[in-house]
Amino acid sequence: MQKLSKEYNEEDYLMLSGIQHFYFCKRQWCLIHIENIWADNQATKEGEYLHEKVDNPLLNETRKDVFYSRGIPVVSKTLGFSGILDMVEFHKSSTGIPVKGREGLWEPIIIEYKRGKEKKDQRDIVQLVAEVICLEEGLGCEIKYSYLFYDKIKKRQKVEITLKLRDLVYELSESMHQFFEKHETSQAENYKSCSRCSLYDLCLPRMTKKKVNVKNYIKNRIEEEE
Repeated sequence: MQKLSKEYNEEDYLMLSGIQHFYFCKRQWCLIHIENIWADNQATKEGEYLHEKVDNPLLNETRKDVFYSRGIPVVSKTLGFSGILDMVEFHKSSTGIPVKGREGLWEPIIIEYKRGKEKKDQRDIVQLVAEVICLEEGLGCEIKYSYLFYDKIKKRQKVEITLKLRDLVYELSESMHQFFEKHETSQAENYKSCSRCSLYDLCLPRMTKKKVNVKNYIKNRIEEEE
């Protein structure tokens, strides 16, 4: 298992779940986590509702050789992240780890809940891998795979926690800290998916994208409204 030699202090920890935003759109992450700008839309409200149901730490369950623990706080000194895990399944296993208050050894597997469906990119995967690294540091173990659960299609996606994915997460976390330390907001891009972002009217990607001619932008918006 790879680890970077650098370790972050607690006061420098960033929000773990932010890595998903950063992977998808650096500017979106900067607006939220550096400029403290936020706006809700239907998608963000649905996501909040889903996690309110899932993250309740009092809803722990036990079924035969599996028990479920929800709303687990985690941190990683090597990533400089802190956050809350939706749910961890602990499976009884001879190769597992001891768990306080439980007999035997247990293998932890993270289940991260998402409101929609599987993505074409890796935005959800990098968040899950970051969660794995955090839990590994806390429990002193290695987790070989975990799951994303998509509520819209009621389906689990198994994710193998490869060295390549771990390296990607470390690279992203380092870049996130660099932006945060410099208090620097990334330049806007303008994609088809931008209009579905809750921050679209605050980000104004067509206005703020590098080298955009403001006169042409205003002219195009007038033509669109007509």
